[in-house]
Amino acid sequence: MQLSQLADTAGIISARLLRLDFAGIRRLMRVNRLFHPEEIVQNFSHMDKLAETIALPSASPRPSPLPLALRAIPETYEYLGQTHRLADHKTDRNVTAFLVIKGGAVLHEDYRLGTAQDSLRISWSMSKSVTSLLLGALIDHGLIPETALAEGVSDHIPTLKGSGYDGVTLQNVLNMASGVAFNEDYLDYHSDINRMGRILGVGGSMDAFAASLSRQWAPGTYNNYVSIDTHIIGMMIRALTGRAITPLLMEHLLTPLGLESDSTILTDSLGEPFVLGGLNMTTRDYARIALMVLNRGRWNGKQIVSEGWIDRTTCQSAPPPSPQMAARTDGALGYGMQWWLPPEPEEGEVFGVGIYGQYMYIHRAHDVVIAQNAADTRFKEGDGAVNLQTLAMFRQIAKAL
Repeated sequence: MQLSQLADTAGIISARLLRLDFAGIRRLMRVNRLFHPEEIVQNFSHMDKLAETIALPSASPRPSPLPLALRAIPETYEYLGQTHRLADHKTDRNVTAFLVIKGGAVLHEDYRLGTAQDSLRISWSMSKSVTSLLLGALIDHGLIPETALAEGVSDHIPTLKGSGYDGVTLQNVLNMASGVAFNEDYLDYHSDINRMGRILGVGGSMDAFAASLSRQWAPGTYNNYVSIDTHIIGMMIRALTGRAITPLLMEHLLTPLGLESDSTILTDSLGEPFVLGGLNMTTRDYARIALMVLNRGRWNGKQIVSEGWIDRTTCQSAPPPSPQMAARTDGALGYGMQWWLPPEPEEGEVFGVGIYGQYMYIHRAHDVVIAQNAADTRFKEGDGAVNLQTLAMFRQIAKAL
């Protein structure tokens, strides 16, 4: 633990001791070990022990079917002129669940490192993709006007006036093109992303944190990954509907999907959901979300999200990447509205991704979905190289089935 981290922790503990907040102290100590290599797998399945959560009673009495048609899938794949093994990927990337679906049937299902089919797994930034789906469903149902996409977020959220988000449109934040200055380095204790994460662990307001940020570029100039942009989408949903996020999420996405398990979502200490990375679901239920996208918004006998929104959110629409994004090994990735596209994407190929190896991968042309959860402490190796190799493996599996 860094000296500054020790000092911060000591200060927080002292303040909580004065309030006799022993539960908060215990949570802080657990948060400080969230990514510890010996505890990360267990932590990722028990996020309710580390942060405030809201229960989402999403289990359906009649879950949408995922029939089993188990069969062999490719054991090897080629990348950069070398042959690699799927088994090594699972081991090296600390994969906890790996699910391959073609034609709506499960071909391969593997749970590892003590996890099981009913284990909840933290989504991290896959939640961003789900938030875009929720926004689309609300527009489809007339609860949010489509014209709001072109409107300034500070026009609807007065607390953002004078902040880095003043004058930024909803479309800008959907495209991760707000222009807000934000350090997304997970390995830097003082980065914005880690300061934001400590709000979840020790308390605070995500809304207030968003309003504290400043501007780096004019809105719409670059696609630059800023996690808090997705929180702004959540704030806009609340402002435009006058309703809380969780009942909207249940009513318009989770219940219609016919999930097989209850879910949870992390919140700040004021109870506002962490829509940019807080969903906890089973891998099978992440696969159901991906299958709905694969089927252009239709699943479980219902058009849950319109075809138009699915097409719009999953196609390339963001401006060019910022210089630092373009300089990454995976700088050729495309971006839509909270969904990613591989370099030179094939027809209907799109994915949602979260740190530490969470994926919802969709290849519509081959009718394949791959859902992966992991606790990969080395996911940052090669500054995006792990991401590119994983996507190459997914694509080769999809094309071989």
